[in-house]
Amino acid sequence: MPRHPLAEVFGFPTDNFSIEAKRYRRNRLCPYNNKVPSCTKDKAKDPLGVCSIHDGEDIAITCPIRFREGWFIVEDAGEFFFPTQTQWTALTEVRLNDKYGQSAGNIDLVLVSYDEQGHITDFGSLEVQAVYISGSVRRPFEFYMDDPVSHAQMDWTDQINYPRPDYLSSSRKRLAPQLLYKGGILRAWGKRQAVAMHRAFYQTLPALPQASPEEADLAWFIYDLRLDAVRNCYRLVQSEIVYTRFEPALHRITVPEPGPIEDFVERLQDKLDKELEDNAHPPDAPTLTDILSL
Repeated sequence: MPRHPLAEVFGFPTDNFSIEAKRYRRNRLCPYNNKVPSCTKDKAKDPLGVCSIHDGEDIAITCPIRFREGWFIVEDAGEFFFPTQTQWTALTEVRLNDKYGQSAGNIDLVLVSYDEQGHITDFGSLEVQAVYISGSVRRPFEFYMDDPVSHAQMDWTDQINYPRPDYLSSSRKRLAPQLLYKGGILRAWGKRQAVAMHRAFYQTLPALPQASPEEADLAWFIYDLRLDAVRNCYRLVQSEIVYTRFEPALHRITVPEPGPIEDFVERLQDKLDKELEDNAHPPDAPTLTDILSL
């Protein structure tokens, strides 16, 4: 467990005290192309400016805006969606409705190609998957922000609710539903999709059946945060692209691999044995009938 849980605060490592880093912390700014200059995570007036946390030897990206550094994710997705020399741009937070006009949610980024007259010729979706946190990240964040210099090397390991990435909830409560609902609509339309996530998150998923880039309709763009020692800041770097087909990948993620049925039967037998034993030796406390007959 790392002594200091926070990896980046308002875009910089906690031990970075450059003029730029202090300016971003002082003004609570976001350096990663948020919709406004300020960080708006959690609360607009009191933002939780944690971009990423330490996860053992890895770093877990906890804010989806963090992936917008340099717009590398849209450049990578554009190469997957469109032929070279295509004119395209990216639109953020686009609402997607189902057949009945009910919202299936917002798509993080929709890349659209267009002709010389500005008419859309094609599009693809890019979903960004940060990770949920178990425990409290606001408490160490507020403690650090109270005195960044003194608390740059703080030891938080003895504190309750030490923050950790919750990959299981992130995949079950966010990734899988998005693929089922939004992804299902886009797949029915025959549109390509991409998912951006950091490497440690992807490694918690089951091994996905892969396809060639030409046959794939769903691509997984995997990124790392690598330390630039000269500037003492992390840089978003693509580490891998995994190409898949939509249905096999969705099935692999949403349908668990069953364990031996014998293990479950053994668990049932243990519970049954305990219940039968309890019934064979009822407690000595008086029953309702005993009380009423007094």
